Amino acid sequence: MIKVTNINKSFNHGAVKVLHDLSLTIDDGQFVVILGASGSGKSTALNIMAGLERPDRGTVLYDEQDIYQLNDRALTKFRRQNVGFVWQRYYLLPHLTVAQNVKLGADLAGNRDYPAIIAAVGLTDKLNSKPYTLSGGEQQRVCLARALAKKPKVLFLDEPTGALDEETGRNALAYVLELQRALGLTMIMVTHNQNIAETANTVIKMNSGKIVGTYHNAHPKSAREIGW
Repeated sequence: MIKVTNINKSFNHGAVKVLHDLSLTIDDGQFVVILGASGSGKSTALNIMAGLERPDRGTVLYDEQDIYQLNDRALTKFRRQNVGFVWQRYYLLPHLTVAQNVKLGADLAGNRDYPAIIAAVGLTDKLNSKPYTLSGGEQQRVCLARALAKKPKVLFLDEPTGALDEETGRNALAYVLELQRALGLTMIMVTHNQNIAETANTVIKMNSGKIVGTYHNAHPKSAREIGW
């Protein structure tokens, strides 16, 4: 379980207030979407929950452990052992092949079975390809495979379909949903796409750095059932 309590975050020495007393709880194995427009604070909230950005105030508990009571070295170790992250921009190393990019994530966890993750995202035939030869959807799947190769307990995704066309975005989302359910991952995604929210167990709506609503989908839809 992840429990966030009274998180506040500002930038520019307090001049720009981004999060205001943010509190939420995420159960293990759930797929949660944080929904909001650009500037709502959702990506900052994601970064704080993932251990990437220290809050000014408040707590983030993973099974009763406050990760921001850890020093920087211990926090880095925590992220390595527990967290996977997928960005809208893929951040693949252009001089490495698909297999080598994914191996970077696998090496952090001592995972020698990373070819199985590459197969799971449908890229076995691209093992020796460089990122520049891949489509946007294929690059996103490499990014996903790299994150999953760490064997994370929690997978965070920041607008993973935002740069993709509809068909490619649906395919990428379908892969994510299939793997999340097969692996039993806790998954947290931020998006501005209301349709994608229909695939989640729980939806948290944000505006101006605050949670303005939370609802649950009794029957989450598949990537093929939603609008776009």
